[in-house]
Amino acid sequence: MPDLDLDLGWDLHPQVSVRPEPFGALLYHFGTRKLSFLKDTTLLAVVRALAESPTARDACLAAGISDSELPRYRRALGTLAQSSMVVERPS
Repeated sequence: MPDLDLDLGWDLHPQVSVRPEPFGALLYHFGTRKLSFLKDTTLLAVVRALAESPTARDACLAAGISDSELPRYRRALGTLAQSSMVVERPS
């Protein structure tokens, strides 16, 4: 399973468009032409908070994710990173 370092800064890839949906959102990457479904409105809140948060962990906390839920969201963000939907922020 993919993992992501929650203590690094991450951003939505500049070529990714987010379309909110009742179930969560659709993410479309114009560069790779990949489509991802976010089936969780909380995950959408995390993705939206990435740009304003110093780290992915801070984005998760801003979205109200508890410590016990962090592994699940770390894996979900790792999957998004694997498909280049989110990218590590340059330091």
